[in-house]
Amino acid sequence: MDRTSMKIGIIGAGNIGGNLTRRLTALGHDVSVANSRGPETLTALAEETGATPVTATEAARDAQIVVVTVPVKRVPDLPSGLFDHAAEGVAVIDTGNYYPRERDGRIAAIEDGGLTESRWTERQIGHPVIKAFNGTYAQDIIERARPAGHPDRMAVPVAGDDETAKKAVRALIDELGFDTVDAGGIDDSWRQQPDTPVYGLRAGAAEVTEALADASPERTAAFRG
Repeated sequence: MDRTSMKIGIIGAGNIGGNLTRRLTALGHDVSVANSRGPETLTALAEETGATPVTATEAARDAQIVVVTVPVKRVPDLPSGLFDHAAEGVAVIDTGNYYPRERDGRIAAIEDGGLTESRWTERQIGHPVIKAFNGTYAQDIIERARPAGHPDRMAVPVAGDDETAKKAVRALIDELGFDTVDAGGIDDSWRQQPDTPVYGLRAGAAEVTEALADASPERTAAFRG
């Protein structure tokens, strides 16, 4: 089947960002990748994959899909107006997780204000997001991809308010080799936050759907600052 190549920006070149860069370039997409240390530090990944190393602003320029995969505490450091020159209707994927004790420190708007992690991220970057891949092991992006209909195909929960953007993201995840389950809007995305039943679950769509339903909105003590 012929697929249309898309311009995709990836902001964050850690485990998830690096492996998405590897897979998306292999699928023929035009991928630009950025990190906090500068394009010159991405030479090896660029040579390996054919992706273009750029700044964060350049990664978003003209992009149809942008993946934001940086530590939550670093989200406010992203450039203002980041998506001003992205393609019209750009879909922004948020892979982030709030780890107050291990990494991010306490964020009052999440813990006291009742915002989901991704709603908070939306407000920082000034653009709606689609939450996906936050509970996926990075190596699974490389090793667990399967064709549609395969009995061992994993499913990824996807939350977001913009149905058009969500559809685009779900289509891309399908192309990457995973089923998707609609996890509701961003205010429902607590169902896939750390320490919920679906977080890190390697399972198909039926089990992922059940795990989402079994989630509790109460943030566990281990994930409170």
